[in-house]
Amino acid sequence: MARSFRTRLTLLGSATALAAGALAPVQLLGAQPAAAASYEWVALGDSYTAGVIQAAGDVFEVPRDGCERTDRSYPQAIDRDLGALIELTNVSCGGATIEDVTFRAQSPIGRNVPGSEDPDYPFPPVPPQSEAVNAGTDVITVGVGGNTLGFGEILFKCLELGSGSEGAGTPCKDAFAESVPGRLAKVGTDYDAMLAKLHEKAPKAKILSVGYPTVIPKETSKCRYNDFHQFGPITPGDLDWLRQDVLEPLNKAIEKSTGTQDTATFVNLADSTQKHSVCDTSKWVEGVLDSDNKLALVHPNTYGHRNAADHVTVAILNAISAN
Repeated sequence: MARSFRTRLTLLGSATALAAGALAPVQLLGAQPAAAASYEWVALGDSYTAGVIQAAGDVFEVPRDGCERTDRSYPQAIDRDLGALIELTNVSCGGATIEDVTFRAQSPIGRNVPGSEDPDYPFPPVPPQSEAVNAGTDVITVGVGGNTLGFGEILFKCLELGSGSEGAGTPCKDAFAESVPGRLAKVGTDYDAMLAKLHEKAPKAKILSVGYPTVIPKETSKCRYNDFHQFGPITPGDLDWLRQDVLEPLNKAIEKSTGTQDTATFVNLADSTQKHSVCDTSKWVEGVLDSDNKLALVHPNTYGHRNAADHVTVAILNAISAN
């Protein structure tokens, strides 16, 4: 797709300025020439992309499809920031696995609104997310892998096994450690297949693989045992194991797979969120419960999505300036 020389310079300058600065929220509405509105961006991913929890905004789509995309998730934040520069198609969906992105229809996680008769419920399966991608797509962002790993399953079991332990031992590690290498291998295999499929469907698109933020701090002494605004009864030993042997390797598996695809780039969110874990005072990820005692199940809040938006915006601007 032809781009004007002025547009390319404007985009490259924007990306350079953002990368060199403190990643403040981008305000580019109306700052781009009209010709730049032809860039097409498709956002794919799981609940860490879709938003899902109340602390990440309100579910905004009418009619609902059950994927629980929220209005302060990072794709929606970027869409507001960049204005007419890019047309967003956001098909991220809470609970999505890598296979749900690549080829499989997904049963969405949404439930009937309590105390009401929601006309959109029950929700039918949503198509594989890759169907939103086509030859005209310029940028694809994808944040997925945690559900393929089975992090939710592991988290719930850690809560169950830690209950009554008074913080002693590593009952969750003892239950799951043997299975983790195989789970990580599946993440890598499925991610490779997904990237190949996305490149096949959109050969000119730049693919941005968005990693997961830091959830558990290196200093697990920050985490209060049995505090459900953090990790509830998960033991300190299991938190160390989850960080070192599950979550950090998950990001490494995604980054490794991304490195095999010439048109793909890994967007690292872990480094920028090191001091904003579930157990930090300035948290960008909620614990089992949020501050309003709503279920959050260890998902990013609006601050976490804002941080993701800032980093993904830089990657998007760099990607389209190179087209």
